[in-house]
Amino acid sequence: MINDLWYKNAVIYCLSVGTYMDADGDGTGDFRGLMRRLDYLHGLGVTAIWLMPFQTSPCRDDGYDVADYYNVDPRYGTLGDFIEFTHGAKQRGIRVLIDLVVNHTSDQHPWFKQARSDPNSKYRNWYVWSKKKPKQASKGMVFPGVQKTTWTYDREAKAWYFHRFYDFQPDLNTSSPEVQDEILKIMGFWIQSGVSGFRMDAVPFIISTKGPNVRKPKQQFDMLRVFREFLQWRQGDCIVLAEANVLPETDMDYFGEDGDRMHMMFNFQVNQNLFYALAAADTRPLIKALKATKPRPATAQWGIFLRNHDELDLGRLQKKQQQTVFKAFGPDKHMQLYDRGIRRRLAPMLGGDQRRLKLAYSLMFTLPGTPVVRYGDEIGMGDDLTQRERACARTAMQWSDEPHGGFTKNPKPHIPVIDKGPYGYQHVNAAVQRRDPESMLNWTERIIRMRKEVPEIGWGDFTVLKVRDPAVLALRYDWRNNSVLFLHNLYEQPREILVDPGVNSEQGKLLVNLLAENHSRANKSGKHRIMLEGYGYRWYRIGGLDYLLRRTDIDHKETDAV
Repeated sequence: MINDLWYKNAVIYCLSVGTYMDADGDGTGDFRGLMRRLDYLHGLGVTAIWLMPFQTSPCRDDGYDVADYYNVDPRYGTLGDFIEFTHGAKQRGIRVLIDLVVNHTSDQHPWFKQARSDPNSKYRNWYVWSKKKPKQASKGMVFPGVQKTTWTYDREAKAWYFHRFYDFQPDLNTSSPEVQDEILKIMGFWIQSGVSGFRMDAVPFIISTKGPNVRKPKQQFDMLRVFREFLQWRQGDCIVLAEANVLPETDMDYFGEDGDRMHMMFNFQVNQNLFYALAAADTRPLIKALKATKPRPATAQWGIFLRNHDELDLGRLQKKQQQTVFKAFGPDKHMQLYDRGIRRRLAPMLGGDQRRLKLAYSLMFTLPGTPVVRYGDEIGMGDDLTQRERACARTAMQWSDEPHGGFTKNPKPHIPVIDKGPYGYQHVNAAVQRRDPESMLNWTERIIRMRKEVPEIGWGDFTVLKVRDPAVLALRYDWRNNSVLFLHNLYEQPREILVDPGVNSEQGKLLVNLLAENHSRANKSGKHRIMLEGYGYRWYRIGGLDYLLRRTDIDHKETDAV
């Protein structure tokens, strides 16, 4: 059973094949290049790789406009290269998750071409059409400010088609049984090719009813159960990680009361409130978000992240909170996107401050759920705000101080490489950081190693402890008679706190620091007085007397040997 729930204590690393490593010198990353970097990822300690879209595509939306679900885009290699990659990952104990983009296709997909050219084609019903322009065409755009409508007229079809995203991405009619069957075929194909799961894109839109007469879409949650049952039948430990930016009161609809729908979901509620906490040094809204998203089935899990490939969506925050985050992390208009978010990477958002970066990552690794790392964040990569929309945070991986960051030998890479300023590849790259014991890269490797040794986070139940300081978050996890405690100071100045571990008096007398040697012993009242430096954090195991005794015995033996 524990093997089937491998995602409970995983560390997921997200990357785009096209921006990671170019092996054939054409200026675009490919699977052969990714194969060369598997040992790097294995050394970093990640246990699963999530690949952004790599299927055949015109790439007008970074591959999210899929034109063939059953093949690899020639830019990235062949299907054989992909299968060789999955085998290489498996040999290193790394699972592979891939993006499943089935809310829409490219308008260049053969299905849509047949649908628009022949009203009698079976594919006509695979999309959503209207003879007249629907009244609500100017509402519901995913990209406001860039996208002006959700219905576009097609001259060849002599009808309007529905697209929740860009006009070159017509929505599939996912209510159709034939379309649902095709989705299962796609999933089965990639399972047979070696994947262990899918990050399902835009899940609320996939399960929504669609059509010109739909005023208030209904969510078809039974569809999620069908997906889950198919995966359990084909490969018991295969999972779906859902992208669903929904309110906490609907979380259980996506997980399923019996845990029979989505295995995992990204916790957008916690993510947005986490950035408010980082901006305002106020953990109270974050604590509310943690408590609101606490209910979930025993087999379900949250995906915890800081930044991803999209903008930092702040739409769930109150207006005043949004302005606080904008002011702190994206004050200029060109740093913002879609009237709701920030398009920058984490390092420049935090001013390149290593203390704040490590604090943020320590938080991500210790919040309830499975951490999801964005490629390049392990070295503190920056962004290129001259690029359009989200492309600014999708630049090429910086491997060394060689030309183009060691990403490619092509003199004109197709993928932008940051080559100027403090985040240029000359200053920020994996090779230099590998040789620096105190670098962000080596710190991340150490923190991942420790995270995997603390299964209480992934498997246990959490409690927020009272410390009477809104700038400090204190979380305790309990699992199988073991307890761990995590403290984080989100303020720039030191804070002294008094914390009661909240376990039995004998066990709570000692807090063993998992990251350093400054352990803590309780005072007579059973509480611990701890000084946290500005942006400081502590990882403690509660009641580690056996650990200290063993360590003392080892130290004595080493001294005697000398």
